[in-house]
Amino acid sequence: MLVEMSVTNFRSLRDTQTFSMIKGKGDELADANSFELPASQRFQLLRSAAIYGPNAGGKSNFLQALRAMKRVVLESAAGLQRGDRLPVTPFRLSAATRQAPSEFEVSFIVDGVRYQYGFSATAERIHDEWLLAYPKGRPQRWFGRVWDAETNRYEWELGNNLAGEKQLWQKSTRDNALFLSTAVQLNSEQLQPIFDWFKSTLRLANVGGWSPSFSASLCEQAAKTKVMDFLHAADIHIDDILVETKPFELGALPDAMPDALRTAIAEDMADKKVVEIKTVHKDSEGSAVTFDFDDESDGTRKLFAFAGPWIDALDNGYVLFIDELHDNLHPALVRFLVELFHSRESNPKNAQLVFTTHETSILNQDVFRRDQIWFCDKDQNQATTLYPLTDFSPRKGRENLELAYLSGRYGAVPFIGKH
Repeated sequence: MLVEMSVTNFRSLRDTQTFSMIKGKGDELADANSFELPASQRFQLLRSAAIYGPNAGGKSNFLQALRAMKRVVLESAAGLQRGDRLPVTPFRLSAATRQAPSEFEVSFIVDGVRYQYGFSATAERIHDEWLLAYPKGRPQRWFGRVWDAETNRYEWELGNNLAGEKQLWQKSTRDNALFLSTAVQLNSEQLQPIFDWFKSTLRLANVGGWSPSFSASLCEQAAKTKVMDFLHAADIHIDDILVETKPFELGALPDAMPDALRTAIAEDMADKKVVEIKTVHKDSEGSAVTFDFDDESDGTRKLFAFAGPWIDALDNGYVLFIDELHDNLHPALVRFLVELFHSRESNPKNAQLVFTTHETSILNQDVFRRDQIWFCDKDQNQATTLYPLTDFSPRKGRENLELAYLSGRYGAVPFIGKH
C-alpha cells in the first residue's frame, strides 16, 4: 500500500514534490474510494488518484521518477558493476541543480508495518540512504548513511532494531549500490519485504499499457473465465479467446528486413516461444468466426492487454501506476477501469491505482473524492509543480470540477496563443 512519495531534482521536478494517498477530510465516497488501516497508523488511504496536466507539464516525469527509484533498488546491487552509472537525471535548467543529487522517498505499508525509505544519488554514486520503520506506530531508524565529500567516505548509522550481518553488508555496499539491495542480496530476511514491495507490489506501465502476453497467459489457465468476465463487463463482444504458443520461425520476418537486424532478432528469439492470439465472434447464425488479434480495434486490444494486469492487481493488492490511461479508450471504459478499484467487491485487498490522464469526463465528484485529484504544471522556469485539488477548496458535491478545470481555475491546462 502506497502512503506518500516525494521527488527532488529529477528531470523537470526541480523542487521537492510530494504526492500523497492519505485520505483527507470529508466523508464523500469514503466507503468505496478509501479504506481503513490498523489503528496504529492513525490514517486512512485512498484506492486511486488521477493526475491531470498539459502535455509536457511533467506528469510522465513524475512516473519516471518512481520508475528510476524502482530500477535502482532492483538493479544497483545485482545488475550494476563498480563504476557503472545510475539511471538518474537532474533538473538541467539551473546551474545549482545540474551537479546536485536527485532524491527519492517513498512511504508504504507491508503486512501492517509502515516503512519510510529513500535515497539521493547522482549518476556516479549514492549520496544518502535511509530507512525508518513503524512496527508499533513509532519510528525506528533501521539504517542511514551520508556521503562526506571532505573525508571521501560515508558516515553510517546502523540501528539496534536492524538484525543480521550489518558490518558485512556495510563493507559489501559499493558507492553506486544501495545498502538495502546489497543486504537483501546477502540474505537479510528483515529487509526482504521492503525490497519485495518494489519488485512485486509496485507495478508501472508506460503510455499504451502492457503487451497482451500476460492476459494471454491467463487465458491458458483457469483464470480465463476472469478475463472473459472482464471483457464482457466492459461491453466487449468477444465470445472466446484462443491462444497458441509455438516456436519462433525466422521465416516469419519480412524479406526486406536488413540482414544484421534479422540476425540480431534470430539470436534474441532463439529457444523462445511466440504467442498467437485469436478472438472468436458469433455470426448472425450463431456460428463461431475466428479473427486475428490484429483485426480487433486499438481499444479492444488495449483493454485485453489491461485485463491480465488489472485482474492480477485486484487479486493481490498491488499498486499500479499508469501513464495516460485514456489512450485509445472510450471515456466509459476509463471510468469502468477506475471504478473496479473503487469497489470493495472487486478490490477486496485494497489495490491502488494512480494514473495520468487528459480524460475530463471522469473529473467529477460522482467518481472521485476531492483529495483524489492532482494537477501537474510547469512554472516560468520550466520546473514542474505537483499539487492537489484540495488546495482550491472546491465545494463538496456542488462544484463542477470538469468545467472549473477546463476554464483554467486550477491551472495545469495548456496556454494556447494566437498566431
